[in-house]
Amino acid sequence: MADPLLQAEGVTKRYGGLVANDAVAMTLLPGEIRGLIGPNGAGKTTFVNLLTGFETLDAGRIRLGGRDLTGLPAHQIAARGLVRSFQVARVFANMSVLENLLLPFLAAGSAGGLAHGQARARELLATSTLEHMAEESAGALSGGQRMLLQACAGFMIPSARLHVLDEPFAGINPVVKDTLIDLIERENRVEGRAFLIVSHEMAIVRRLCPRVTVMIQGRVAAEGALEEVARRPDVVEAYLGRVAA
Repeated sequence: MADPLLQAEGVTKRYGGLVANDAVAMTLLPGEIRGLIGPNGAGKTTFVNLLTGFETLDAGRIRLGGRDLTGLPAHQIAARGLVRSFQVARVFANMSVLENLLLPFLAAGSAGGLAHGQARARELLATSTLEHMAEESAGALSGGQRMLLQACAGFMIPSARLHVLDEPFAGINPVVKDTLIDLIERENRVEGRAFLIVSHEMAIVRRLCPRVTVMIQGRVAAEGALEEVARRPDVVEAYLGRVAA
């Protein structure tokens, strides 16, 4: 078996008396697409923020490829190969769509120069069906198109090995969802990128993720195939509430 890509051990975050993440542990393998699911308030976004340096752990350790990321700021974590998206897509609205893709490529000091970056950007724009918008302002994009652009911007960083996508399918139309799924599958297959996908869209999770991690009340409650964990009484209760006998 391959060595783990991501190792999170004992990840804990408290807000006063509230324990948002309680000794969360997770291991991802290189090239894996893992789903992270759970009801609202389960601590999923807090865990994503801790993994990616947007919040500080109270306890625990995080490693990527054996290198310790614990306590590093977000930009250093991204430079080491762990990048993320946000529930509301963050793009540079006053820049063109193409410029939004070239910026992370150049900021990462990627080899090959501008010509290589432009070729890679054009490839991603074609796959994401945004090619006709390349020279348009990113502010003109729809919400779904912005989500596609945000994902493509992460794919412009050659050193990125793990992409954490936080609710990437929420509030976008079915055509854009299918395009984003195609992008994820292609980057996983061709570039070997691993993904941790937070989503409430169970049909998409079933399609993309051979294995899921379920969080309930700040803890990991179950891991396995979606069909397996969905039969567990504690998972059913967390989503649907206790059913009277």
